[in-house]
Amino acid sequence: MSLNAIFRRSAPLAARLLTTGQTRCFTHQSGGSAALFTAVNHLISVDKFMAQQSFSYSASPAVKRPSSDDSLIRVIESEIKCSEDSFEEVDDIPEGFPFKISDNPGQQTVTLTREYQGETIHVEVEQSSLVTGEEDDEDDDADDDTEKDNQASLPMIVKVSKAGGPCLEFGVTAYADEIVIDSLSVKDPDMTEDQLPYEGPRFDELDENLQKAFHKYLEIRGIKPGVTNFMHEYMVNKEHREYTNWLKNLKKFVEA
Repeated sequence: MSLNAIFRRSAPLAARLLTTGQTRCFTHQSGGSAALFTAVNHLISVDKFMAQQSFSYSASPAVKRPSSDDSLIRVIESEIKCSEDSFEEVDDIPEGFPFKISDNPGQQTVTLTREYQGETIHVEVEQSSLVTGEEDDEDDDADDDTEKDNQASLPMIVKVSKAGGPCLEFGVTAYADEIVIDSLSVKDPDMTEDQLPYEGPRFDELDENLQKAFHKYLEIRGIKPGVTNFMHEYMVNKEHREYTNWLKNLKKFVEA
């Protein structure tokens, strides 16, 4: 602050002091200038005091993280390292792979798309899983299904559409070297939500020749074991990557 500014601020205080009972003390020493000099010194002291008080009230103490959080961070860091060390990147996309892969980090599914003779093939691939089913003593087919129940499976929704028309939607489960069609429906894009379309019979209730024909139909469009086996490995790696990133986000949150 300039000297002129200090004097301008101190002038009212000096005037007040000169009009009080302390006037005699100041005038006996050196008149009005002595009073002004004393007032300025007093004002500077007050300013310093107020500045110290303002700093002490405005400054907030640093928040110390609980020791339990530090322990949690160390455990998360250990898990991140373990996850990264055990990660093996999937092989390159095999030659002749017919689909374009769209994989958005943070999402559970991967999308495959391709064009085939005027059709658009859209496949939504879900996370690979190992399903262990419980045997039903009353089910005659339980023994036949036991092997499938303990295989890694890859659920998919396959949509085959043509411009300006309905689409076929298949619910598919891919196993090692085998593809099972779980459901088949015809989706009309003009159908409103409050309408209930006829979904058709269960796929496994269709004539056997018709079932085989639809398996061939999907195979020609790229839904075959060579593709699904690769996507199974791809989804296993994706789940590993997503888990590692999830751990890193947890660590960031706890550290913040």
